[in-house]
Amino acid sequence: MLYVTETETREVKELSGIWKFKVDENNEGIEKEWYKKPLEDTILMPVPSSYNDITQDPEIRDHIGMVWYETEFFIPESWSGKRVFARIGSASHTAIVFINGNKAVEHKGGFLPLEAEITDLVKFGEENRITVMVDNRLTWDILPPGEVREIKDEMHPEGYKIQEYFFDFFNYSGIHRPVKIYSVPQNYIKDITVRTKINEKQGIIEYEIDYCGKGEVDVSVFDKDGNKVGEAKGEKGTIVIDDAKFWEPGNPYLYFLKVKTFIDGNIEDSYTLPVGIREIRVDGKRFLINGKPFYFKGFGKHEDADIRGKGLDQVINIKDFNLLKWIGANSFRTSHYPYSEEILYLADIYGIAVIEEAPAVGMNAFMGRMKIFTEERVGTKTLEHHLKVMEELISRDKNHPCIVMWSVANEPASFEEASGEYFKKVIERTRELDPTRPVTLVESSGYRETKAGDYVDVLCVNRYYSWYTDSGNLDIIEYQLERELSGWYERFKKPIIMSEFGADSIAGFHSDPPMMFTEEYQKEMIERFQQVLDRFDFVIGEHVWNFADFATKQQVFRVLGNRKGVFTRQRQPKLVAHFLRERWHKIPDFWEKK
Repeated sequence: MLYVTETETREVKELSGIWKFKVDENNEGIEKEWYKKPLEDTILMPVPSSYNDITQDPEIRDHIGMVWYETEFFIPESWSGKRVFARIGSASHTAIVFINGNKAVEHKGGFLPLEAEITDLVKFGEENRITVMVDNRLTWDILPPGEVREIKDEMHPEGYKIQEYFFDFFNYSGIHRPVKIYSVPQNYIKDITVRTKINEKQGIIEYEIDYCGKGEVDVSVFDKDGNKVGEAKGEKGTIVIDDAKFWEPGNPYLYFLKVKTFIDGNIEDSYTLPVGIREIRVDGKRFLINGKPFYFKGFGKHEDADIRGKGLDQVINIKDFNLLKWIGANSFRTSHYPYSEEILYLADIYGIAVIEEAPAVGMNAFMGRMKIFTEERVGTKTLEHHLKVMEELISRDKNHPCIVMWSVANEPASFEEASGEYFKKVIERTRELDPTRPVTLVESSGYRETKAGDYVDVLCVNRYYSWYTDSGNLDIIEYQLERELSGWYERFKKPIIMSEFGADSIAGFHSDPPMMFTEEYQKEMIERFQQVLDRFDFVIGEHVWNFADFATKQQVFRVLGNRKGVFTRQRQPKLVAHFLRERWHKIPDFWEKK
């Protein structure tokens, strides 16, 4: 899947802006065919954004079920004879798109694009109407999973329902990423797949073009100064660049692969793809980028900010990348879902390594004792959807050099017997789709209990000693973490990333000696974890939880959200940020412990 952008043969209409919006209080709009005519009794809603925090109405914020969006757009007469597509970057969690009252596409899953050809549905030279139904209900056959439960007792009114989910971030909903209408020629470039290798000073680009139509295919590679450094013909081939410059964290060089198609000597279609030449490999205790041992310094993050929720905002994105550079980070995990394409392009440019994660979070029962990997919950239907998600994810993001590893899930109940076969299938399919990148799964289970550790290339482990367990006892960290890490390595003999560790702190709360929820406690806890991490040569990285404070559902142990951020939700540094900045700037990106 190619990112939607204009070229000499393609035009794009960006529909971001103010749309009409309506809450479907009784979830009846599909049955009553609201899409057949313009929506009535609407309010205004910005797109992209989460709708939850835009109004002052708590019933909108906490609505369970369908909402509707609508706007108008104009298709120029000049597009007649071309193919026209509609693309929504993401809508959480199920969406149906209608064009002029006709269904165009339906999609399940809230963090990846939905797209359809709408050539036969639009009117050229006239105004058109796009209507989008978005449903935020989570079930056990969607990622992330959840269930809508009706409470039937004398203390609740009839029909009282709650949306249960088992992940610790707010279930923001709406059209979260851009809506675009775009044109392509009748014979068009549908997709490009690039895989790169390194042979001493040579950069090797293997490409494959998915071309719909007839004609000749020319491929050229240009450096950042516009000089042509390689070329080939045909829909599949290899281009070798001598004295190539490679992409790596801290030094992210990008080439540009330009594909042109011709019919009878006339250009038919054109697309330019940024390409970073780099090679990833796990070797024993080491994670190698371009043959050099890489040490992960950074965070688990969230797409989350005031008011806009999970809506794409390039102001926030640029600020976040500037903070990553300021603090000395070289990587982050897209916890716990695929982030926007725009963020990944920035990571390509800034030279930040990314562990990209599927939205398989909440496959656990931290708040209860029910079994998860059963046919009634995470079973055959969930697995089918999970495999489809991995296909969509890798199709969208396979060409980003910043992505150095896939994560198939976060903190599942991997201690359950049935989880082993489940994740074996997911990981095997992920490797089939992309044999060039390692695969991981982020663990909260113990090393003795997990049924998934044999299948991954790198072990990612989340631990919160002195926070959720032995709360307030910082002295226990060393004793417990040493035994934990040793146990993981002794059983699996694989490199380990400490993928989550941290403490909540309320900005401005201070205590000496350090006490929980103060900035001092957060800093002391993280420092003590790192003192242990530094002792083990098989520990190849540290991702602090979290980059910034973020919203969660209301709970007695969450004070206006999760406060484990190194930065506040408004991106201001806490005490620990200055400590991490001093530490991480001293540790090189490429570092092998001795």
